[in-house]
Parts: sequence; C-alpha cells; structure tokens
Amino acid sequence: MSGTDRLGRLLAVVPYLLVRPGIRVADAAADLGVTEAQLRDDLQLLFLCGLPGYGPGDLIDMVLDEETVTITFDAGISRPLRLTADEALALVVALRALAEVPGMGAGGALERALAKLESAAGDAAAEARRVTVQMDPGGERLTVVRGAIDRGRALRITYYTAARDATTERVVDPIRVLLVEGRTYLEAWCRRAEAVRRFRLDRIDAATELAEPAAPPAGAGGGDVTGGIFQPEPGDPTVTLRLDRRARWVTEYYPCETVEEQPDGNIVVTLRTGDLGWARRLVLGLGADAEVLSPTELALSVRSAARTALKYYSN
Repeated sequence: MSGTDRLGRLLAVVPYLLVRPGIRVADAAADLGVTEAQLRDDLQLLFLCGLPGYGPGDLIDMVLDEETVTITFDAGISRPLRLTADEALALVVALRALAEVPGMGAGGALERALAKLESAAGDAAAEARRVTVQMDPGGERLTVVRGAIDRGRALRITYYTAARDATTERVVDPIRVLLVEGRTYLEAWCRRAEAVRRFRLDRIDAATELAEPAAPPAGAGGGDVTGGIFQPEPGDPTVTLRLDRRARWVTEYYPCETVEEQPDGNIVVTLRTGDLGWARRLVLGLGADAEVLSPTELALSVRSAARTALKYYSN
C-alpha cells in the first residue's frame, strides 16, 4: 500500500473514531476496509501526529486497549477547514478549468462543488472571473473527433502505437470520448483490427472526418473503464519480474496483478500484457534494475536484444 493511501486513511480515521467512542477495533477495521493489525499500526502512528510544537499536549491522544479505542484529544483535526482568500481563488480557478476537460462535468457534481465554493468564497470568487485558463486536452484532434461523433461519420486516423513503437493509418467508427486517469481517449470500432480500440488523443498524429457514416457493430463499446484503460484478456501472457527498489515506480504506472516484497528490499511483480514486445522494451529500459523470471520467451528476447546492442558499443 502506498504512503498516499495510508495518509488518506489516517485523515479519515480520527473523524470516524470521534463519533464512535469506545468502538471495537475489529468493527472499525471492517468499516475502514483494513485488517485489525493494520488499523492498530495506524493508531500507533497517530500518537505521533498533532499540532506544531509536537509536545505531549499537542499530539493526538486516545485510549486503546485490547478490544476498543476512543479518541480523547483530536489536536484540532475536527475543526472545519478554512481557506484563505488566495487558496479559495486558486481552487475556484482550478475547478473552472477542470470543468472544461471532456467528461469531467458528467453528473453535475463538479458544478455543484464549484457553486458551493463560489458562494462561500465571496470576493475571491469575483476575482477568479478575471482569470482565464485555456485547457487543450486534445486540441484540433479533439474538435475533429467530437465533430465526427456528433455527425455520425467515420474517421481516418494516423496513430502511434507505443506498445509496438509503430505508426499506422486506419479507418475507425467513433463511439465516444473518454477521460481516464487524466488522459483523453477516443473509443472506436477499428476496421483494421475488427474490434473496439481506445486511442489516446495525444498519440493521434492526424484525424480526418470521412463522408461515409460511422457503423460500429451493435453493442460495441461502452465498457466499464473504472479499472483503467487496459483490460487484460484471459489469454494474455503473464510476465513476472524481479525489480530493484529503484524500479518500484513500475507498480504505480502499470496495473500489476501481484506485488511481493522480498527480504532484500526488492519486489517480485506479475502483470499481464497483450504484447511481449512492449514488455521487452520495458525491461530493457529498466536495465540492471529488472530481471525477467518468466516467461522464458521474454527472457530470451531481452537477452538477444541486449547482446545486439552491446555489439554496437564494441564496434
């Protein structure tokens, strides 16, 4: 679990316990979605948190026994958040800019939050109206893509596929525009692959609306992307890597099925990929910080590519 995840949980623990004095630790752990041992570790850490000065009278305090826990001093964490004028101005501007990003305004939650903040900010909100922020999540490509979707037309796109390090031209039937993990995608039926594909807009080098109508098969697209864009297929190969602690960032950038801590501080991860060529480039880029444990095909491919590269250095 990342430090960010733990911080978020710690911030939620104190308000949760304040309104539940004497709650059983096992019940609190179940509500918070952690093990009892993890919650007790968190509570021990909370003993060290508090107000500047950080003396005994400034730290969060509680009564923690074998079964129950009660917060006796919250160190002010229960006080409502108060924003300065500059902080309110920055938030209003940021929310207005975020509202311009495709897909972010769905459901109206963003607009409601912005309205509440503007009402509370007063003069700071008025100042925010003088600030103009231009978002360009896809530029002209996004305009072309949205126009084709609105008019029900097919698109010809030139697309760079990072997994294969290749640029191809294809005709697609656009379905919708998605915003996932901060990136904008075109979901479309690809006539070349004869399947639904999701294309990152920043990797579409050119997009041209065609005169012919878009005709994606009935039921194509519209899948759940809350778990991320990449959804491994059952037949995709599983890759197992031993990573040095310097390469832990891999677990944050790519969906790993398992992450196992090793006694030496390194980790063993497994992940699925639809293209072993992508996995080979990932491992080669990591250099000495990665070792392929499986599949053997990938290990041999990496070894061959490394030997070829070394020949150029020796010449």
